[in-house]
Amino acid sequence: QEKLVESGGGLVQPGGSLRVSCAVSGHTMSAFSMGWFRRAPGKEREFVAAIARSSGSTYYGESVKDRFTISRDDAKNTMDLQMNRLKPEDTAVYYCAASWYGTTTLQPEKYHAWGQGTQVTVSS
Repeated sequence: QEKLVESGGGLVQPGGSLRVSCAVSGHTMSAFSMGWFRRAPGKEREFVAAIARSSGSTYYGESVKDRFTISRDDAKNTMDLQMNRLKPEDTAVYYCAASWYGTTTLQPEKYHAWGQGTQVTVSS
């Protein structure tokens, strides 16, 4: 059974950058489309970004478009989320997830495996 582990979270000042990563084990990541979600305190889980298997096409949530970049390295079984121009409202626990669907998907119910999350805090 696949396991997903996030890393790279931390504290960053507004306007700064941070990269979070997701390592997949137990199954080759190339079989999955992958996604990032986040949950801020007191808020609903929010779709952040997704990247499709095979094609590598990407899709972003409106609040992060043009600031965040999702990428994958199937040879290393890892996925990254590069976050630039961070804002305090980006503060959340960030989760990576894996899906058997062949395309990018925004719906969390279409993801079958999740990591434990990594905290990102944007504050001065």
